[in-house]
Amino acid sequence: MTVGFLMLCHTALHRAAQVARHWSEAGCPVIIHVDAQVPAPEVDRLRADLADLGNIRFSARHRCEWGTFGIVAATQSAAELMLAEFPRVDHVFLASGACLPLRPVAELVDYLAARRDTDFIESVTTADVGWTIGGLDLERFTLRFPFSWRKQRRFFDGYVRLQRRLGIERRIPQGVQPHLGSQWWCLTRRTLLAILQNPRRAEHDAYFRHVWIPDESYFQSLVRQVSDRVESRSLTLSKFDFQGKPHIFYDDHLQLLRRSDCFVARKAWPAANRLYRAFLESDVGMQAPIDPNPAKIDRLFAKAVERRVKGRPGLYMQSRFPAEHHENALTAAPYSVFQGFADVFENFEPWLARVAGLRVHGHLFAPERAEFAEGASVFDGALSDSATLRDYNPTSFLTNLIWNARGERQCFQFGPRDNQAITEFLARDPNATITIVTGGWAVPLFKSNREAADLRAMMARLQKIETEQLSLLHKPWVKARVRSWSLADFAEHPGEPLQTLLDEITPRSPRRLTEMPRMVDLTGFGQFLQRLRNQGMQPVVMGDFPVESDIAPTVRRAVRPYVVK
Repeated sequence: MTVGFLMLCHTALHRAAQVARHWSEAGCPVIIHVDAQVPAPEVDRLRADLADLGNIRFSARHRCEWGTFGIVAATQSAAELMLAEFPRVDHVFLASGACLPLRPVAELVDYLAARRDTDFIESVTTADVGWTIGGLDLERFTLRFPFSWRKQRRFFDGYVRLQRRLGIERRIPQGVQPHLGSQWWCLTRRTLLAILQNPRRAEHDAYFRHVWIPDESYFQSLVRQVSDRVESRSLTLSKFDFQGKPHIFYDDHLQLLRRSDCFVARKAWPAANRLYRAFLESDVGMQAPIDPNPAKIDRLFAKAVERRVKGRPGLYMQSRFPAEHHENALTAAPYSVFQGFADVFENFEPWLARVAGLRVHGHLFAPERAEFAEGASVFDGALSDSATLRDYNPTSFLTNLIWNARGERQCFQFGPRDNQAITEFLARDPNATITIVTGGWAVPLFKSNREAADLRAMMARLQKIETEQLSLLHKPWVKARVRSWSLADFAEHPGEPLQTLLDEITPRSPRRLTEMPRMVDLTGFGQFLQRLRNQGMQPVVMGDFPVESDIAPTVRRAVRPYVVK
């Protein structure tokens, strides 16, 4: 029993010569087809390199363009020559010039000898195929495709739309049920002869000549008419990305390819010297008979496709800047945004940094500059505190900050005075926890001891900004975790909100609140708000502050747990 190899080559002919010699010296005949578009001097050089091998032949050349019948015609010519020249061949293995043998040829011969009547070809009906790329399943068999998808895309798409609009459908030849699958197969002599010598071959060829990507359907469909035993799988390891393009194997895939137990891999990078040495030149011993099992590495390919499509969560870079709303998480890690706390408490940022054990920033989006923790002018990743640079792209500024400091939870202050361009992004980010004391921004203005009349316009503008912000943060599509208290409610019981935010910041190591930051004295704040009302402004977001007696902050003592015996 002998296996013969058909090789379809169009580039890197020196590598194709290495592989052809490897199979030929193992006693397997090889038929080589070289694309008609390859210059004659390159073909002559290939012929000269293999002239010393008596079981290698070159078939008639066809022009092979992706998605056209030329690839099928090239396969037919090579197969006919193989069957005519080498009568001892029982199985014919179709490969490309970029294929790389992974196991000794003797193992493949023994494997096929034990399955003498089996055809190995991926062949599934169009209804069951989930990997077709381009939106055409059954339509690739019922429409005509006279134009090249790659070189004449406008004509291709226009002609498809025209046929759909006119309701034009081709008749599928009687007895042919459309099937799809990988073009890399291994068929028995009997099956291949039955397909190539079929009395209706002219009809089949004329039909498939205008099928889209016929090399994935010609043999896959016709084998069902003539074969008694089809195993719908390929002996060639060929992996494709999310766009339907084949993965290329490089030197660092060596161990991965060995684990697959496949006989052949497609396609190897021509400059992968280590791969070619390992599989073609090294003396690999025979191993126990084992079925090819590409599923062993499917998980790694699935992860690679996911990484290629989604990227790493929160990472934006020149080589991968996804379209809006198609990001794999907006930011890289959870972070906290505090609004109003630094206005209500004295030295809130140092206090929080001390009790939580974190770096706590000030107002990162303040008009003057980005207030990094401890007054730094440059943060991790060479982020500058320049407001001009930050405001050029506030979203990238924040995502970079979170990415550069991943592993450490970031906390920063925000308010209506800050650049509001980032607000919608914060609302959409599930990593954001936004805690707000509404109206807290009014406390510094109250402490400025300026007349209410001088502050009225500023107060009205800031209140309008915060009102719009709160309205946005309560939209149904918001993914951030939002919690808010009015200034009046917060001032009455500040301990509980502080304990809550502390639990959120340090969920793995809960910290009990043992000390409170000093709250700003709010004596007279109620009268201040009333003066604003008397002058025509209506303070709303601060809550209900009594005019006559000011709110006195209270801290509820936590009840110590006890055990009842």
